[in-house]
Amino acid sequence: MSQNKYKALSSKRRLAQIVSILRKHHLAKGINPVKFRMILEDLGPTFVKIGQIMASRQDMFSQRYCQELVKLRDNVAPMDIQSVREVIEEEYGTRLENVFSQFADIPLGSASIAQVHQAILKDGRHIVVKVQRPGIYEMMERDISLVRRAIKLLRLNEVLGSVVDLNIVLDEFWHTAKEEMDFLNEAAFAKRFQHLNEDIVYIGSPIIETDYTTSKVLVMEYIDGYEVDDLITLRKNGYNSEEIAAKLAENYIKQIVDDGFFHADPHPGNLRIRDGQIVWIDFGMMGILGRAEKDLMKNAVMAIGQNDTQKLVDVILTLGEHDDRIDYTLFYDHIETFMSHYVSMDLTDINLGDVVQEIFTIAHRHHISMPKGVSMLARGLVTIESTVMLIDPHISIIEIAANHVANHITAQFDLKKELVNSVHKIYESTQNTLDLPIHLSEVIRMMMKGRLKINLDIMDSSVPLTTINHMVNKLVVGIVSAGLLMASSLLCTTQMTPKVFGIPALGFIGYMTAVGLGIWLLFTVLKEKRHKK
Repeated sequence: MSQNKYKALSSKRRLAQIVSILRKHHLAKGINPVKFRMILEDLGPTFVKIGQIMASRQDMFSQRYCQELVKLRDNVAPMDIQSVREVIEEEYGTRLENVFSQFADIPLGSASIAQVHQAILKDGRHIVVKVQRPGIYEMMERDISLVRRAIKLLRLNEVLGSVVDLNIVLDEFWHTAKEEMDFLNEAAFAKRFQHLNEDIVYIGSPIIETDYTTSKVLVMEYIDGYEVDDLITLRKNGYNSEEIAAKLAENYIKQIVDDGFFHADPHPGNLRIRDGQIVWIDFGMMGILGRAEKDLMKNAVMAIGQNDTQKLVDVILTLGEHDDRIDYTLFYDHIETFMSHYVSMDLTDINLGDVVQEIFTIAHRHHISMPKGVSMLARGLVTIESTVMLIDPHISIIEIAANHVANHITAQFDLKKELVNSVHKIYESTQNTLDLPIHLSEVIRMMMKGRLKINLDIMDSSVPLTTINHMVNKLVVGIVSAGLLMASSLLCTTQMTPKVFGIPALGFIGYMTAVGLGIWLLFTVLKEKRHKK
């Protein structure tokens, strides 16, 4: 059997398997978070990964679904050592023994895309080797293609339309997965993180062995040390857990606000304590914020700290992607209610995870989706808060964030520049005040000539828009009716033929049309009055 025919047969079998699993769960009878999670688990590694991405998108999916999908875990059998050997030898073009003096057969960890082994290089350096599963790219690419066909075949977007647009999820997943499957990206992320934090003495990261790293094999320094949440061992070795929690939180806020480049999965398994340093490991999932997004994050923190509803509304609308058909009044009310819940609370009592979740729930309710970097940030903030609270239950990340932003703004304050700006603003205000009588006179003159135009900004609400639409329609009918009456009257002064009842026929038709429109208009007005009563 040819390779192409084998692939085609394999794809048909996999499609039949996908359709069978979807039918088994009776999607036509509806969907709920638990059923959705179970479907993804039955479909296998590709779909578990999709669910993990969905869990981080509280702006796109409801809170119930995100909380359920957080339970998804990679449950993949580890590769046998022979498969690992084949991948490494294919990448290096030589035998495994020619590169490593020791290579552990049992992996340190195994996931859907890769697994990690401990090893020692020929020169004695202790390292870890991350090896990509053979054929994982082709398998995921095939599964994505097949599930798109299954969506059309079973009309799943019609069933799940109120919950999720599966095509959007698949697009984002495939973009993320392709980046994650190229280990050169992770190596570049690790080097960038190291450069941005090289001046912080208490932060460390593993050295990437560039000469041994390829797109499918990643080699980096082995980090021993202590688990960040092993508090008993840390105290026995002279570490202060409160200091570790504070420094970890401060560094994470710095990654977001100052660098715009942050670890998107800061759970305890990705952190070690070694030689007085907090060492970050595993840079496969990093968040990136542009300059504008970083500034907006600062504004969001300050808005919550200052109870400034309008500023927070502006931040969300500027950051988010929406179709401009938002009920701004209702959106503002929801944010104001959210703010009023926290205004009386001390910053130390505010749970950052709850704050982030509430903001994303409001955004989801108003169909506002956030850019990828911001949604990863939301997930990262929730994860880092749970991590630092394992170390120190009394810490407040939001207080640390507010202090960091305040100090950052103070550090950037330029007194001379601010004084010059203030003088300019005072001058402009004075000029505007002096020009006020002139502007007022111009407005009155335009009103007298009928040339004043007013731009009316209507909030997105179906009731006022419908009312205005009816009002405009009636106004147009009235103008047309009046125009017909005037034109018909002018025609009646002429000797135009043919004539009806002694008047030009065209004028007679105009009169009758105007009368008909007038009667319709009067009937409509009277009918609306009766409804109002």
